Amino acid sequence: MITIHKTLEENNTSVLQQIDNIEPGCWINIVAPSDQELLFISKKVNVPLEFLRASLDDEETSRIDIDENNNILVLVDIPFSEMEDNSLTYDTYPLGIIHTEGVLITVCLKNSKVLLDFIDGKIKSFFTFKRSRFTLQILYRIASYYLIYLRQIDKKSLMIEKRLHKSMKNKELIQLLSLEKSLVYFSTSLKSNEITLEKMLKLDIMQKYPEDQDILEDVIIENKQAIEMANIYSNILSGTMDAFASVISNNLNIVMKLLASVTIVMAIPNMISGMFGMNVNAIPFANSPYGFWIIFGIVITIAVIAVIILNKKDMF
Repeated sequence: MITIHKTLEENNTSVLQQIDNIEPGCWINIVAPSDQELLFISKKVNVPLEFLRASLDDEETSRIDIDENNNILVLVDIPFSEMEDNSLTYDTYPLGIIHTEGVLITVCLKNSKVLLDFIDGKIKSFFTFKRSRFTLQILYRIASYYLIYLRQIDKKSLMIEKRLHKSMKNKELIQLLSLEKSLVYFSTSLKSNEITLEKMLKLDIMQKYPEDQDILEDVIIENKQAIEMANIYSNILSGTMDAFASVISNNLNIVMKLLASVTIVMAIPNMISGMFGMNVNAIPFANSPYGFWIIFGIVITIAVIAVIILNKKDMF
């Protein structure tokens, strides 16, 4: 899908509008494109097909490339949240930002909230014809979403931890494992993005306006903060999972110990009743009218003594 947007003047106000044709200063947003669409854009704006296809490989790493026509490809990983089995999961996908002489192109496998915020007018003071500034604003928005999702992961992990205190089921541990996996994805992507952002500091073409240097530095700071948060939350979550795994294992040991104690106590009456139930002569109390109650008392006494001894041994 291809949509084309451009900042136009309307009543002395700059407004982002969707247009039908590619014009100088426009923004071409490409989502999950077909080969025909990529070929059309490549010929129309003279951009290599490799640049357009780079972000369609979900295993592609963050980087910067420049071709012979001074087209700049900025490839970064952006965060996504998705619903899976009635649970919110987090992942990252590549986003390609192609800075050309006349237009700015974004390419991604999925619709991103990062770009939808620009389309929906949630981002103020951005212009499609200021391509370097627009690129930096997209990068800043990406770093902001990483921070937002990291806080959501932290809150979600605390909620699951509270449920674990009561249930101790595998479901909660699996959810924590999913969050830990998301944090690994985030941490890896953020570190790759950091290298790309550091390289951008050396590109003069990406800093055409006086404020661009400040925006890029803010992006780097936000990205570093996100890296630190991801590492902290990952360590906490890993420690929490290890602790709860130990607790569950300890609870299992307690249950097995209790069952073993009950088995020992139940075995004593069976042994005594088996002995007095033999069909042989000279069984004690065989001819006594109170024989059953005497034997019953002996069994109960021995069982109580066994319970007391096992209780002192912390078996109950």
